[in-house]
Amino acid sequence: MSTSHTLVLAIALTLAPSLTAHAQQRSSTPAPPVMVLTGQDYAEIQQLSNRYVWAIDACTRGGYDFADLFTDDGEFGLAEQFGVAPTRALTKGREALASVAGGDGKGGCRDPKTMLGFGVSHFVVNHAITPTAGGAIGRCYLLAIGMGGDPTKIERQGGYEDVYVKTPAGWRFKSRYHVFPNMSESVQFGRGGRRGQAPAAPAPTPAPQSPR
Repeated sequence: MSTSHTLVLAIALTLAPSLTAHAQQRSSTPAPPVMVLTGQDYAEIQQLSNRYVWAIDACTRGGYDFADLFTDDGEFGLAEQFGVAPTRALTKGREALASVAGGDGKGGCRDPKTMLGFGVSHFVVNHAITPTAGGAIGRCYLLAIGMGGDPTKIERQGGYEDVYVKTPAGWRFKSRYHVFPNMSESVQFGRGGRRGQAPAAPAPTPAPQSPR
């Protein structure tokens, strides 16, 4: 064995124990403890999600009721799959979030007939909440009723993926992402959809004609 090979082998044997100990130390570093949620915490997070639906459907307080459900740096966005970061409609800031709910920036609301969701009511169901070290995360399905102006027509519009944090003012959204995998096929949002507009009036029945 050459002198250079002997030197390399000696260095490797000298460093091996310390490298092994360092790797073991890294692997044994405990994960941050998960927050223990009380029944009250779960109830408040569920109420947060429920208030979201009321605020976005009714544009209460000029959209600011909706915006105030988020932290100061909270954001809304649109994603195509659960677990994937949003790439569209990323919105941050109180004024921008109020606009998402229909606010006109002056304390009022835009004409609901000009809004994409006119005539549609939203329902959040199957809400699952999981504690984390920083608060909690959640997922739920989103149902929309009133598609195409038909109050009996229901469409599942994906769901929401959330991050919740507890603030001095209570639980808030750190982020809420609308996950909508099949948006292009949606009655409301799809290319050929009615976009929530009322159905056209039926054509008048033609007057009976005499046989020729």
